[in-house]
Amino acid sequence: MKLRMIASALALSAALIGSASLAPVTAQAATLSGGFDVGPGGFQGNFNPLAATSGFTWLSIYFEPLVTYDEKLQKVVGVLANSYEVSADQLTYTFKLKDAKWHDGKPFTAKDAKFTMSLAMDAKSGSVLAARLKAVSSVEAPDDRTLVVKLSAPSASTLDTMTKVMMLPEHALASIPADQLAKNAWWSTAPIGTGPFKFTKYVTDQYVELAANTDYRDGKPALERVINRYFANPAAAIAALRAGEIQFTYVDSNDVSTFKDDEAFKVIEGDSFVVNYLGFNHESPIWKDVRVRKAVMYAINRDAIIKSLYAGAAKPANCAYVAERLIPQGIDPYAYDPEKAKQLLDEAGWAQINGDKPITLLTYYTTPLATNVLAAVQAMLAQVGINVVPRAVDTPTYNSIVLNPQPDIGQFQMVYAGLQNGPDAGSINVGLNEKQIPPAGPNVVRARMPELNKALDTALAEIDATKRDSRYQEVCKVMNTDLPWATLWVANRYGVVSAKVKDFIWTPAPGGGPYQAHPEKWSIGE
Repeated sequence: MKLRMIASALALSAALIGSASLAPVTAQAATLSGGFDVGPGGFQGNFNPLAATSGFTWLSIYFEPLVTYDEKLQKVVGVLANSYEVSADQLTYTFKLKDAKWHDGKPFTAKDAKFTMSLAMDAKSGSVLAARLKAVSSVEAPDDRTLVVKLSAPSASTLDTMTKVMMLPEHALASIPADQLAKNAWWSTAPIGTGPFKFTKYVTDQYVELAANTDYRDGKPALERVINRYFANPAAAIAALRAGEIQFTYVDSNDVSTFKDDEAFKVIEGDSFVVNYLGFNHESPIWKDVRVRKAVMYAINRDAIIKSLYAGAAKPANCAYVAERLIPQGIDPYAYDPEKAKQLLDEAGWAQINGDKPITLLTYYTTPLATNVLAAVQAMLAQVGINVVPRAVDTPTYNSIVLNPQPDIGQFQMVYAGLQNGPDAGSINVGLNEKQIPPAGPNVVRARMPELNKALDTALAEIDATKRDSRYQEVCKVMNTDLPWATLWVANRYGVVSAKVKDFIWTPAPGGGPYQAHPEKWSIGE
């Protein structure tokens, strides 16, 4: 692959620069506005945390879980739980709850937590967490300040899943049938949580406004309002940031250099914990031969893409993980080798399997960077005789296609997507285990690999924390050998915030979090 092909892909970004929308309000010292839903952590226009696969940066400002990650994504800490205990056999989780109130003044109790868990476990509610909570056998609220969750079998990812279960008010939602909840108007007109800010209004496709919760249990927030602005793309958000219309936004790696030496802004950098991959739709016969899947890996010059498009801010991934403790010795690095790719395709009989017929490559990544990446990937695969045609759609459209229980394989013979590989290593289970094939879960590539299932199940059931890393190394080995995906890289992510903003915590977490951001402490000065 010649680097000029990547350079030509870079030129595409200039045509994709959008303009910022008009500011909804005049900026005030006590108001912080941001593009919280820009980029991979965004979840524009949907305020239902049960359905959220991203957007937790924003949702966590007014909804709260029992537990969350600390800001460094290293340990699980309490939010609405004062404390939690896990039994020695890892089958019982006991949460002691804080004294808190809903935004309408009613008390938050363990009955609300039990109600929320029942919704999260019910796929009819639109919950994307139902598949992750399959091991839960019972949920009890023995008193107003205690919640007990019992499992039928140990699952090492239970606490990680609980960080995403945002508590919901039973008194406000119990009258709505579960199968009518997912798209109910309540989420965008009158949602109530327990967080430091409460919902005031949503102007469709323009902005959401929250006001300080003066009765917040940890004291009145420093800000009066927080506003989430919507933008067509990161470039539009960046324009608004430079114009002073907003004070924070996510940015792509190729935008970072324009901010690093500007004292008016602070660049925040971190590991995304998300592996980007080309997922083979295993229901499409063209990918049945592992030699074809390996040819895809050898055909892509990942190092060149990382250097030229990500400005070096990514690490190649040869399984779902890049953390050294999870990578076993001796796995195939799949170094760029287009001649080997062609040889493998010839051996597999690619000319008869598919030849130069177009292959739809579906993605929900719509940023200029993603467009450039896919242009480079398309060119590299074309060099070895694989004709992919990228198609970028919004997230709801993507989900409607790939999560359909009776999918049209022709619409996504491949996907370009991302799935978190941390902070909890078991997070990838839902994307690869055969038990998680839609509608049971989000294994969108429909991987059916007995060895991979066995490795994942063994790792999740391991109750000895000292052995868990070696279990996940086995997962890595199987992925590297059998290739349910063509794993690409784990990229760094970036946010840019105005230097005027104080005590602001933003972590480039997968899906935008959740994590301990303490929005009640955020402030803004002149």
